[in-house]
Amino acid sequence: MAGDLLWYPVEGNNTIRQAPDAMVAFGRPKGDRGSYQQWREDTIPPQVVFKILSPGNRLAETARKYKFYNQYGVEEYYVYDPDDHELIGWLRSDSYLDIIENMSGWVSPRLQIRFEVTADTLEIYRPNGERFLSFTELMQSRDRERQRADQERQRVDQERQRADQERQRADRLADRLREMGIDPDGVQSVTPVRE
Repeated sequence: MAGDLLWYPVEGNNTIRQAPDAMVAFGRPKGDRGSYQQWREDTIPPQVVFKILSPGNRLAETARKYKFYNQYGVEEYYVYDPDDHELIGWLRSDSYLDIIENMSGWVSPRLQIRFEVTADTLEIYRPNGERFLSFTELMQSRDRERQRADQERQRVDQERQRADQERQRADRLADRLREMGIDPDGVQSVTPVRE
């Protein structure tokens, strides 16, 4: 999986290229790449590509990208407009990318993730049904985890301090017993019996 990485599908022609916002290529080893050179990747094209529209995107540019992805073997192509909360998808059928009629509830055949589109949001669910968190939710979750970790560290520090205080108290008591001529290591602990 990569984001904003140049994909070159044809060896020897660096003018044929595209930089999907996100792409997924199955069957390729993990690792950093300066670009995705398909001929060096066992000729495997990215199977899934995502485009997030921004105000500067034009319909002609989107159409050119569709044509590119269609020509060079993408299996699934998704375009999301965050302003209108609109998701459009295409799925390879035979030799071309065919429009997916209804994206709400659609499950990606390759990724096994489910898209839920409403009038004001796009939610994506993992194969296990758990919803992917938004960036804001992820940051809030990390903040909560950090707070919990800080609280746990404070609790451990308090326990350590309490144990140190008990050890110091025991040492003082042992010193006092020695002053009285009693070997503290020879004294057995006795639990008082209540009547």
